Amino acid sequence: MAIADSAVEVRASGWRTLAALHGRIETALERELVRRHEVSVVEFTVLDALSRQDGWHMRMSQLARAAALSSSATTRLVNRLEDRGLLTRILCEDDRRGIYTELTEQGWALYREAAPTHDEVLEESLRNAGDVPELASLVDFLHHAPTGGRSAEARPASVQPGPF
Repeated sequence: MAIADSAVEVRASGWRTLAALHGRIETALERELVRRHEVSVVEFTVLDALSRQDGWHMRMSQLARAAALSSSATTRLVNRLEDRGLLTRILCEDDRRGIYTELTEQGWALYREAAPTHDEVLEESLRNAGDVPELASLVDFLHHAPTGGRSAEARPASVQPGPF
């Protein structure tokens, strides 16, 4: 059964709106994270994903999914972050083929420094996008969407120093 043309257009319009909002936010985040902390959006995404792990580390495949990157792009990114002293790789004790990545003390420090900038720029970008008629309904939805049990106020508590 094919989707009616009007339903396809609604989905396509929604996708274009989402892509436009994402582009605005990502551009603002990239500009400020690089300017203030010398870390790109994707690098911050990796630091953020690692900071949220109970065991303080992730398999490379999990990290690739979290950063929405291919495995080869993830490897290159992890290599760069490891060269900067922000990440370290460790072998999985249960499966020697498995490699975990975790934040170093320097990685935690950069994450704690950059997280408030990320949150500030995200909120400002959403506020500004809310003034754009084409984006306003999506921004309103995002402000009222369920948080999965995690409120924005809980974010600073998650930025703990880790095992260091």
